[in-house]
Amino acid sequence: MSPFRIESDLLGEKSLPINAYYGVQTQRAIENFKISNYTLSQEPEFIKALAIVKWGAGQANYELGKLDKKIYQGIAFACQEIIDGKYHDQFPIDLFQGGAGTSTNMNANEVIANIALEYMGYQKGEYQYCSPNDHVNLAQSTNDAYPSALKLALYQKIKFW
Repeated sequence: MSPFRIESDLLGEKSLPINAYYGVQTQRAIENFKISNYTLSQEPEFIKALAIVKWGAGQANYELGKLDKKIYQGIAFACQEIIDGKYHDQFPIDLFQGGAGTSTNMNANEVIANIALEYMGYQKGEYQYCSPNDHVNLAQSTNDAYPSALKLALYQKIKFW
């Protein structure tokens, strides 16, 4: 078995470590935004806050009938795992980046989708069953998810949580 899996996006294919829960867009961010050597994984409050925002969006989409129960349960499970402090090493992108947080948002979407996929009995990257874009990020904008998570993280970090 290869130590890599292949994922693709509109720019083409990328090899990812087989054990990575992040996907192709996170891999591109790792390669393109080497700015500070300070990664998201070094900010656990922010990672947890991203999971809270994604869980809330998933619940709203489920209640509105936009997500099926199995997918929502997978997303909720994944978010709880992240909130519990697991998978934080799967946020390897630089904290500072271009694009107003798009890479951060996609890193979270990919990690959540792949955890959800395994929870549902699928393999990482089988996005037809739980997509980072179409399910985890459903009806969201980076311009909403990122600042909401940042505010939650700052609130927690200054001990008002």
